[in-house]
Amino acid sequence: MSNQPRLAFIGLGIMGQAMAMRLVEADYRLIVYNRTRAKASPLLARGARAAATPAAAAAEADVVFICVTNTPDVKQVCTGPGGIIESARAGLVVVDHSTISPEATVALAADFAARGSVFLDAPVSGGDVGAQNGTLSIMVGGDGAAFERVEPVLRQMGQTITYCGPSGHGQLTKLVNQILVSVTNLAVCEALVFARKYGLNLEKTLAAVAGGAAGSWQLANLGPKMIEGDFRPGFTISLQQKDLHLVLEAAERTHTSLAATSLVHQFFSAAQAAGHGKDGTQALYTVVDKLSSPQ
Repeated sequence: MSNQPRLAFIGLGIMGQAMAMRLVEADYRLIVYNRTRAKASPLLARGARAAATPAAAAAEADVVFICVTNTPDVKQVCTGPGGIIESARAGLVVVDHSTISPEATVALAADFAARGSVFLDAPVSGGDVGAQNGTLSIMVGGDGAAFERVEPVLRQMGQTITYCGPSGHGQLTKLVNQILVSVTNLAVCEALVFARKYGLNLEKTLAAVAGGAAGSWQLANLGPKMIEGDFRPGFTISLQQKDLHLVLEAAERTHTSLAATSLVHQFFSAAQAAGHGKDGTQALYTVVDKLSSPQ
């Protein structure tokens, strides 16, 4: 244990809490920071220590992990008052698991490089279940040598760890992921609504198609929840919308047409308007179902 890097984890929401717990269970020395300190309680009970600020957490760590909501939040914990950069020094590696703007990522990497530190973008996919089970997909951009240094730690949290290239490429790869999951989610919703309209047994229909060419993570994991009306969040609609905004913003810069992504973005907007912003992305089913129901 003495040869292990000292770790800090900042951001203990649905994903961050589970990811940090994986590190504690692997016997890493961990210091944590969260704006709402009560969320750190399960980790503190397992031996983690709390820091008063992100800077204080980074001062005692060799590697700092971040998992917060959006671009402004990452900037705040990195370069705001009491931010990580106040403790930046040669050898420090900052690993950002948030999904944020690729341009902001490149700028933050430059800020940390000026202090002798390394900033890696390492967004994740796999939802809360993947975070709990350590089976996340992690897409990493930034300095290759720093990636090799932290990869053993990443393997405590993820199963598929991919070095995607220079700074920002992890975020861009995550945006590719979000195009795929969001459009597939809409397809699952439409398929199940179609099946229900024709009186098919939905559980049997899922079993029939999931093992063939139509199979997907969205079908296997969200399809049953749609059938059961279980909209508890693993990943919320509001967070999906944040990511889709990043996708469409990036597409506009390169004049890339993403018609299906634009459409599902509008469907999610309707779900938010109907009060489902804090529900899981499977609540998109309610919008598609309503469009097909008698008024």
